[in-house]
Amino acid sequence: MIAAADAPARPRRRRFDLDRALNTLAAWALALLWILPLAFAIWTAIHPSAYEARFELLAPLTFENFEKAWGAAPFARYFLNTFMLVTLILAGQFLLCTLAAYAFARFAFPGRSILFTLVLLQLLVMPDILIVENYKTMRILGLVDTIPAIALPYIASGFGIFLLRQTFLTVPRELDEAARIEGATVLGILWRVYIPLAKPTYLAYGLVSVSHHWNNFLWPLIVTNSVDTRPVTVGLSIFSAIDSGIEWSVINAATLMTSGPLLIAFLLFQRQFVQSFMRAGIK
Repeated sequence: MIAAADAPARPRRRRFDLDRALNTLAAWALALLWILPLAFAIWTAIHPSAYEARFELLAPLTFENFEKAWGAAPFARYFLNTFMLVTLILAGQFLLCTLAAYAFARFAFPGRSILFTLVLLQLLVMPDILIVENYKTMRILGLVDTIPAIALPYIASGFGIFLLRQTFLTVPRELDEAARIEGATVLGILWRVYIPLAKPTYLAYGLVSVSHHWNNFLWPLIVTNSVDTRPVTVGLSIFSAIDSGIEWSVINAATLMTSGPLLIAFLLFQRQFVQSFMRAGIK
């Protein structure tokens, strides 16, 4: 009887093992396709230009391409501009999104649902649609060709408000009430209860925000005109748009320099990045 009962389970188990093997094979194939451009960039960046189009395992290594790229354009200034830009945007987003998410999660006021729906509608509007209006606004404010002009359109983030609201809703109300009994103010409860419990979400959102604005290109290209304000993406595009010949080894070295900080940050915080979105949930 036991052998007869196990017989139908064996084909199902084999089918399951086959499906898992196929899924694993497909995942590895997609991973290899994804990493090929990065592998090509690394290969050309650390080898002489003579090995741009041919692969030799014993080809000589060199860091001359990074030296050429660093000296050919003011990348130090580009990095400083980008660091100030992402810091300004992230600080503003943390402040505004935290206060808005706290209000939507824990306070009842007239029109709360309508206002939150309007916040969510922001997610449906592509930023590129508002470029002309944003530029007119920056010109009226006299901020064209400044770092605040790049940052201001992104300070209020609908995605950040939504994500933090979902996280704040998971905080037990008992903690809120206990803090009130202890005499904590509204902002004190937010600072001592909600923000510490939402640290993984802040970390994940911070990585998303920094990655997006580090790589943002179109709006900074339009609103900046000088080296003093250009971020690395705009600087890299100007650096690679040369008239006489293209040195892919130098261009890829510059590309790795500009994208390297993001890759390192993601590798260091990838576990917290994934877990934070799993904890936030959609409720």
